[in-house]
Amino acid sequence: MDKLKEILNLHIEFTDTFGISVKGVLIVIVALILASYILKFSRKIITKKLPQEDKYKFIPLFNYVRWLVFVVIFLIVLNNSGVDLTAILAASTVLLIGVGLALQTLFQDIISGIFIIIDQTVHVGDIIELDGKVGRVDKINLRTTRAVTIDNKVIVIPNHLYLTNSLYNWTENGVNTRENIEVGVAYGSNTQLVKDILIAVANAHPRVLNEPVPMVLFTDFADSALMFKLIFSINNSFEAAIPKSDIRFEIDRKFRENNIQIPFPQRDIHIIQK
Repeated sequence: MDKLKEILNLHIEFTDTFGISVKGVLIVIVALILASYILKFSRKIITKKLPQEDKYKFIPLFNYVRWLVFVVIFLIVLNNSGVDLTAILAASTVLLIGVGLALQTLFQDIISGIFIIIDQTVHVGDIIELDGKVGRVDKINLRTTRAVTIDNKVIVIPNHLYLTNSLYNWTENGVNTRENIEVGVAYGSNTQLVKDILIAVANAHPRVLNEPVPMVLFTDFADSALMFKLIFSINNSFEAAIPKSDIRFEIDRKFRENNIQIPFPQRDIHIIQK
């Protein structure tokens, strides 16, 4: 036992001011191994309920954290071994502040990505709208989200925008969405006929769902027209512009057949002569 204590207390001097004992080396090794296991266990706990694909995204993050912990442990060991770290830390303070400011947005993106993946507020395949841009989510990373528009253009969204902007998830409540088309007809038109035509056009389109049934609202007596809103449901909001265009073409055709006019804005001009 005494021999073991003697070996553990054996001090290795590297310089006049820096040395380390065998016991210190063993403590460092144990601390590093323990830190690795704690981080690995923490990652499993945090990602326990996540899909397998999302779990893999946390591996690089925890690898960075592990190296950061290793550096902290190394600095603690140096400090306990008699090395004065004050000068080193003071010299690196300005550099660390500059790096911190430069990486501020990067850290915001990563933290936002963690929240997105853990909260599961956005999933691959969801249709989202952000800053007026609409796309189907293709991939969610810790730093960015990749979405594809209907024009097959790729949008790379920094994740911090989710925290600073309003995000619309079109498919959060399911793939079925309510769409609407507004149309105005001339004063004096048969409003019941207008309603019947709008309902018939919606029901005739193959992409319009039977449930809930399409409906028409008489929304306003506008300056130049009687305003109606046709409301219907489809199961592919990402391509909603296509059926809505088809329905508008058909509405125009049906109105022409039934002599229902879609008026243009009109103004009465009164000229006052002095």
